[in-house]
Amino acid sequence: MRLRRKPEAKKILSEHPLVVKVPEEYRGKWKSLFGRPCPLYVELGTGKGQFLAKASEIYPDINWIGVERIEEPLLQAVRKGEATENTNLRYIWMDVEKLAEVFAEEEVDRFYLHFSDPWPKKRHAKRRLTHRRFLEVYKKLLAPDGDLILKTDSTILFDFSLEEFAEAGWQIIEQSRDLHQSPYAETNITTEYEEKFASRGMPIYYVRVKPEKPS
Repeated sequence: MRLRRKPEAKKILSEHPLVVKVPEEYRGKWKSLFGRPCPLYVELGTGKGQFLAKASEIYPDINWIGVERIEEPLLQAVRKGEATENTNLRYIWMDVEKLAEVFAEEEVDRFYLHFSDPWPKKRHAKRRLTHRRFLEVYKKLLAPDGDLILKTDSTILFDFSLEEFAEAGWQIIEQSRDLHQSPYAETNITTEYEEKFASRGMPIYYVRVKPEKPS
């Protein structure tokens, strides 16, 4: 279901203290924004923000950033983040295509891809956030021991991602085709989409991977 357009969303986001106004200015120095040298975890496509609101509370020693392109879901995410009153949480209103403009090489400790658009048509494969052109960007931005976590309800996207990880030389650390019935369920933090799909009995696909970097 499409979110209703909210004319006030742009104004609120442009003025909200949790939304970083000029993220390019913090490239290479995000830890200075948070005022502490903690690991930096970035969720790409934050959506309505349930995951980040929960994660920032459960893991206060992590600096969390949510990246979202569409203002309506981002507004919902920001309001959830605001309600937590956590100081380890910020949002960036932008397209994932601009990642390298706002994060420096080896600056991010983990990327999360939660229920990204699967772009099921083959001709749209390059738009998938696990396409090798994106993987090359993530690889440069991840710290030497950094990793990426993918969760999806899409078999097409999951199988495609596994192929791309293999072709790009990424190592699979954890994997499950039914996350909620796996050993990884205990530490899993759910998203809105995830709860909706799981309530219908749909399996959640999960993988954690690391890129091979030159020693």
